[in-house]
This record gives sequence, C-alpha cells and structure tokens, in this order.
Amino acid sequence: MRISKPYLRTTSIQCFLGLLLNSHFLNEVGIHVFILGSVSASLPKTEANWEDVKCDLEKIEKLIQSVHFDATLYTESDAHPNCKVTAMNCFILELSVISHESRNMEIDETVENLIILAKSSLSSNGNTTESGCKECEELEEKNIKEFLRSFSHIVQMFIHYPS
Repeated sequence: MRISKPYLRTTSIQCFLGLLLNSHFLNEVGIHVFILGSVSASLPKTEANWEDVKCDLEKIEKLIQSVHFDATLYTESDAHPNCKVTAMNCFILELSVISHESRNMEIDETVENLIILAKSSLSSNGNTTESGCKECEELEEKNIKEFLRSFSHIVQMFIHYPS
C-alpha cells in the first residue's frame, strides 16, 4: 500500500518540468528555470490543509483497529476555541508516542506524514499565544480511540473557525 504524502505531491512534476525546459532551452534562461524548479521542489509545501490532516487521522484510526493497538495519551477533550492552537500542539506531541509504541511501519509513516501536515497547517496561525489554556501534562490520559476522536474534533475547529 502506498502512503499518500500531500506535502510532496508536486515535487516530481516540478523536477520533470525543470528537465523538460532545460532540454529545450540550453541557455542561461533554461539553466535558471531548471535551478529554480529544483529549489522550489525541495522547499516544503505550504498548501497542506486540515482536510489532509483529517484524512490521515481516519487512516490511523483504521490502522490502529487492524493491529489492536492500545495506548493512553494526554488528551484535550473539551478545548475552548481560544485554546485550539495549544491543544493542537499537545496532540502533535502525543503523536510521536503512537509512532514509538506501535512498532508498525504503516502507522509510523502515516503518523510522520500527519505530524508534517499538522505543523504545516498550524504554521498559518503564526506564533499565536493563547493564555489560560491547559499544558499538555495537565490533560487527562485517555485511550487511543478517545484521543483520535478528540484530535479530530480539534481539527474540525480549525476547518470551521480558521484564525
């Protein structure tokens, strides 16, 4: 099964176009286009969005069920919309626990992709500072199903109430 990595989707297209342009324009302009195409292909894509995060969460949910994985994780289950960035940062931190404890390659790859997508999507909020929000360690530990359900709820907050 192939893992979808939306943040890397256009890389091969950009490289191909750079090579194509370079082969037709073997001059200084063609070389510049090739170099710029190559550089832009290696830059992280900033178009990742919360819908992609949601899809990876659903995939992790299915994978967790198929391997009967169980863990308890710090979970923000009733975050106020004014604390959604803080809550999302906690969820991102806890994802590494899933990756570490699962010992399943497909879960690891999906979690890694999810972390990249969530951080990329979260970067649009800049350096938002939220006050009065719970720290990650203050959150209640809940099972992985509840964690993923709450994570999905926070993602919905970003989809329906973007900053």
